[in-house]
Amino acid sequence: MTMDPRQLNGIALAYMGDAVYDVYVRQHLLEQRGLTKPAQLQRVAKNFVSAKAQAALIDGMEQQSVLSDDEWDMYKHGRNAKSYTHAKNTDVVTYRISTGFEALFGSLHLAGREDRVRELAQWCIDYVEQGGTGHGQIK
Repeated sequence: MTMDPRQLNGIALAYMGDAVYDVYVRQHLLEQRGLTKPAQLQRVAKNFVSAKAQAALIDGMEQQSVLSDDEWDMYKHGRNAKSYTHAKNTDVVTYRISTGFEALFGSLHLAGREDRVRELAQWCIDYVEQGGTGHGQIK
């Protein structure tokens, strides 16, 4: 089933995108990293899914021209959405950038663009694994 993501607000898109991206990260950690203990999984996963990591991923995507103009619009739709909450462990700007990141994934997923979701998720995983988010190479 596909739906027009332009009909949803950026926060709703981020809600969906958070779950979509998280599945790719969790699958990667189970398959590629061989991690099985929940505490280990959570500790390593935050290198991929924290607001700070997602903001760094957006920066990397911009530097490497990864996103199309339409995808930047999807990101901005989420980034500019009015939210009445923010993450406990980050500043408002970083939180808004991460909301845009998640809205991008939510938009693509709801539009039925699973090929692109998979491609971007893999780019993100590779970028984090190579130390692109500033955490150093993930061990």
